[in-house]
Amino acid sequence: MGKRPVTLFTGQWADLTFEEICEKASSWGYDGLEIACWGDHMNLEMAAKDPKYVDERRRILEKHNLKCWAIGAHLMGQCVGDLYDVRLDGFAPASCGGSPEMIRAWGIEQMMYAPTAAKNMGCYTVTGFTGSPVWKFWYSFPQTTEKMVEDAYKEIVDLWTPIFDKFDAEGITFALEVHPTEIAFDYYTAERLLKAFNGRKTLGFNFDPSHLIWQGVKPHLFVRDFAERIYHVHMKDAAVTLDGRAGILGSMMTFGDTRRGWNFRSLGHGDVDFEEIIRELNNIGYSGPLSVEWEDSGMEREFGAKEAADFVRKVDFEPSNVAFDDAMKS
Repeated sequence: MGKRPVTLFTGQWADLTFEEICEKASSWGYDGLEIACWGDHMNLEMAAKDPKYVDERRRILEKHNLKCWAIGAHLMGQCVGDLYDVRLDGFAPASCGGSPEMIRAWGIEQMMYAPTAAKNMGCYTVTGFTGSPVWKFWYSFPQTTEKMVEDAYKEIVDLWTPIFDKFDAEGITFALEVHPTEIAFDYYTAERLLKAFNGRKTLGFNFDPSHLIWQGVKPHLFVRDFAERIYHVHMKDAAVTLDGRAGILGSMMTFGDTRRGWNFRSLGHGDVDFEEIIRELNNIGYSGPLSVEWEDSGMEREFGAKEAADFVRKVDFEPSNVAFDDAMKS
């Protein structure tokens, strides 16, 4: 199988220019980037339409000995399927602010550009979110009816089917990050989403253990059970720190507040068992990138990003090609 490439997701680094994050990621030892489609890192429309723009992005990558296997369109995808509130205004252009219809239309337009942009960049998948019309009703009081849930899944299918048709036309997959706020946020909602799309192969998962561990879902079992749908992997850690005061829902405290019941942590500093994950990835034959999504409000980020790259290389062992007891023969 060989060692998997170690990449850095640039979403949390969009305050830097594309050139700057390329220079830093290369110096930290990364093989490539999962390029976020915000800041100045990737303009989906230009990447879909302008060969000169694509050449310029690829030239910068090559200058720093980096490659790109995936682009991330999380913010755009969220605008497609989410039930509007004012927070979405920050994801779409200012001209769309306050208009749910304009925000959704912009999100759909961007996601239509995404597979062409990915193909032009030489990528095989687009990672991202779908949004959810029903996430805000996850706690059933007032009662969330089964019809509300069923209608939400149908709405997502209706919204995303034309987008997935474009993905299929370009030969690109969509790797949904199973994540709170999404229509698929845990094991069973992910399973339900695949069924809603009748097993359509366009849709798979951007596996991220940090969003599963604090919910009580064992990440390695997610990999095992959804083996054929693991299209991309985020390496990201989280620590559950319930102390008898904090609850698992975060207590309306910002990430990084040490009183919270859980927080994202730099790789190796949380509770995710990455060895079990690597064993399962080896078992399913996953050979794609291991993409570091670096989030830790309690650690200096450049120190953390470099340490994370080293951590991934250390933990990513190859499977054995022999049985350990084969030589025990007379």
